[in-house]
Amino acid sequence: MKPFLSDDFLLHTDTAKDLYHSFAKPMPIFDYHCHLPIKEIAKNINFENPTQIWLKGDHYKWRAMRANGIDERLITGNSSDYEKFEAWAATVPKTLCNPLYHWTHMELKDPFGIKDQLLNPETAREIYDTCSQKLQTADFSPRGILEKMNVKVVCTTDDPIDSLEHHQKLRDDEGFSVKVLPAFRPDKAMAVELKPDVYNKWVDSLEAVSDIEINTYSSFFDAIRQRHDVFHEMGCRISDHGVERFYAEDFTQQEIARIFEKIRSNNTLENDEILKFKSAVLIDLAVLNAEKGWTQQFHFGALRNTNSRMNALIGVDTGFDSIGDFENAASLAKYLDRLDVNGNLAKTILYNLNPGDNEMVASMIGNFQDGSVPGKMQFGAGWWFNDQKDGILRHFKSLANLGLISRFVGMLTDSRSFLSYSRHDYFRRILCNYLGTDIENGELPHDIKLVGGMVQDICYDNAVDYFGIEV
Repeated sequence: MKPFLSDDFLLHTDTAKDLYHSFAKPMPIFDYHCHLPIKEIAKNINFENPTQIWLKGDHYKWRAMRANGIDERLITGNSSDYEKFEAWAATVPKTLCNPLYHWTHMELKDPFGIKDQLLNPETAREIYDTCSQKLQTADFSPRGILEKMNVKVVCTTDDPIDSLEHHQKLRDDEGFSVKVLPAFRPDKAMAVELKPDVYNKWVDSLEAVSDIEINTYSSFFDAIRQRHDVFHEMGCRISDHGVERFYAEDFTQQEIARIFEKIRSNNTLENDEILKFKSAVLIDLAVLNAEKGWTQQFHFGALRNTNSRMNALIGVDTGFDSIGDFENAASLAKYLDRLDVNGNLAKTILYNLNPGDNEMVASMIGNFQDGSVPGKMQFGAGWWFNDQKDGILRHFKSLANLGLISRFVGMLTDSRSFLSYSRHDYFRRILCNYLGTDIENGELPHDIKLVGGMVQDICYDNAVDYFGIEV
């Protein structure tokens, strides 16, 4: 019987072990999309305890705790940090067969070095104290953890109205080895389904930060362009868009001008006006990305904030989202074609939340590969509910069957936690086991140098080449 979480965890053949230990494990991490708080990296203030670095903002853990009958007071409420950790420790044994059980113990093992203890109510106090003590040291500060985990590049997620002051501080700090860059996330520029006063408050902030008076759609987009330019100067080369589905309605510039005037007059839009406006902004943003040679990412398919009672109690984005079943193929094809026909299709990564869309996305990207960049159109890594073993494998198989997995830019963290870099190790082990199994089954050649080189490409090298960010 194999021990739990050994050095060969998830590696079931000798070839898989060789691929992982010789090729995957030594590779650095290029984290091209995450939600790490830039302020915490810039200030580099140590977390007091594991609750603050591990449980705060982690919807995965919150959902499991609720399913385990834990009172909300011990999840997002005003309980003490240790009480919340103790509630999580009581939940962990109940997460057997859920990826959280793997991730929890992988994160305790690396970076904390806790190898021989499982988290449960009996071990909670000792593990809490051990982690708290280590978190006070320089090696376990936000920057220390990034360096300890061999991270070379981090791209955070930033609103166009962000000042980027913390990015500037890091840019000026020559003593920090990790390159931390902003990524442009203009979702709020499209959020006209909100109440007019809420949307206009954001536009007013855009007006202030860009120093451009906004009273027309043209001036609105001048301000967006100005912020896009500022982000570019700060080293940004990536945008990210979170959309339920792709917006590809037909519209005229006159219609969009009238709709924007209606918004600025604090009038509520009709549904067709919302869709037209979102379509226009999504197209115009993509044109900016193409002009600067950026990569654009689209995360689509989430059905968000479904529990209105809990939204009223603790706010949105607190763990009440699920996989949506939106129709995407026709609108996605129309959107990409509209950009491609005018020479405005930038490098693009598509992340679908519904695994039923895997083959659709894997086949769709092939329609718009143009030979200008290897892997220009990417089927992004298994995201959110799909970043577990089965979801990662489903992604591999869809991409390998319908595209070139050898050109895949690999794993991203997509997390708010500095401890989530263990997910890259999880991904790499699954990748090596997938390929190693095929080699031992005679479905791939037993050429370790060839396949190992592909492993290194997927783990790191492809991302370096694809994003064009100097490491």
